[in-house]
Amino acid sequence: MPLLMHADHSSDDNYGCNHESSDLLLDENGFPLVEQDRQDAEEGSFAADFYRCGTDWSCLAREDMDSDRGRSRKLKQANLFQMWGLKKPRLHQDAAFPTPNRTNIPNPKPSSTSISNRPHVCPFYKKIPGTPFTVDAFRYGCVQGCSAYFLTHFHYDHYGGLTKGWSHGPIYCTPLTARLLTLCLSVNPLFINPLELDKEHSIQGIKVTLLEANHCPGAALIHFRLPDGKCCLHTGDFRSCKLMQTYPLLVNHQVNLLYLDTTYCNPRYKFPSKEDVLSFVVRVTNYYLKMQPKTLVVVGAYSIGKERVYLAISKSLGVKIFANASRRRILQSFDWPELSSSLCSDGKDTLLHVLPISSLRFETLKDYLKTYRKNYAAVLAFRPTGWTYSENIGNQLDLIRPISRGNVTIYGVPYSEHSSFTELQEFVQFLRPDKIIPTVNVGNATNRDRMQSYFRQWLKG
Repeated sequence: MPLLMHADHSSDDNYGCNHESSDLLLDENGFPLVEQDRQDAEEGSFAADFYRCGTDWSCLAREDMDSDRGRSRKLKQANLFQMWGLKKPRLHQDAAFPTPNRTNIPNPKPSSTSISNRPHVCPFYKKIPGTPFTVDAFRYGCVQGCSAYFLTHFHYDHYGGLTKGWSHGPIYCTPLTARLLTLCLSVNPLFINPLELDKEHSIQGIKVTLLEANHCPGAALIHFRLPDGKCCLHTGDFRSCKLMQTYPLLVNHQVNLLYLDTTYCNPRYKFPSKEDVLSFVVRVTNYYLKMQPKTLVVVGAYSIGKERVYLAISKSLGVKIFANASRRRILQSFDWPELSSSLCSDGKDTLLHVLPISSLRFETLKDYLKTYRKNYAAVLAFRPTGWTYSENIGNQLDLIRPISRGNVTIYGVPYSEHSSFTELQEFVQFLRPDKIIPTVNVGNATNRDRMQSYFRQWLKG
């Protein structure tokens, strides 16, 4: 049955923050109930019941016939709290968080949040059951019962809510991400705790290991091992690859609970490899430069991410990479010598420029070209993102057709730093987790039910 969360303005002496509250009607997973969800909850549909407990493979009996007894065995459900040996939450208690050991943890700053400014309720998929930990949950402010905040990587949709005034508790992340928190956000270093990759750390009695996520620089998978031996893996954002199937921690320890990046959890997304896309980008660049030597090559990128695209062009052509001062400062913080040594501070010194991916519009690029009209006569731009993928083209990258207007040409290339559908399937089938919780595109019941059906199919074998 859905839970109705009422406002509670009392403070908690242990954590110095207001109880999380809302007048929203929530389901048992902490999602706000939209109209379709309300109907599902009222009707008690199988899909709604199934998602209420995630995909719990340890509690699903195979549906087969018992020839002796002449009856079929049915699917048995167990919710998340039962699976992890926790008590079901009361109305105003955050049962995912037992009372933590507060030793050597910075004291959170008390807050007096008004009703209108009160943060949203932190959803269940940001919390790690059986621990006082959250992952990428900064936008929810001071989370009731949380004494350690983990950050998977430095992209805004994950660090949103972090500012220089952060004082709600310690932050754990990779060393590179830690540098970006101070460099870009001026977060108080006293709250930042860098954790080296591939090294086990003990945090409040929980064994925590960060693993390379193959996403953007500094991104990590976070592996939690509880005192009772149960393991949880939170992928953050990641691009699954064969190398991950050799990670000793994933090979040697059963993952009981998997929080999965489901950005592209749709059968239509079957990306070519990063290497194939990089080769295509280099081929296209060489072709255009032969046709028009005075071509300015532009690669669209986020604040971090897509570095290998422009680095591949740089290495192939033997040219430097121009980026503005703020981007150079970020890139140099990576401690990536191959990249740092390729940067230059004057756009006139190289034909290869990096711009925000949002700037890859015809009018914007035409205006940008005017700045360098004495040096260049045309623009060739690349928009590297999985959203440009087309089923009709698939892995046949040479079929990609650019969009051109006058002397500006833009290529959308399916260079993704998220896992494709087939890569997600392979990763899940490698891990064979007891339970899967999707973390992206979970805003409505239809998407959630569809993803759970994929998970069931992947784990049937």
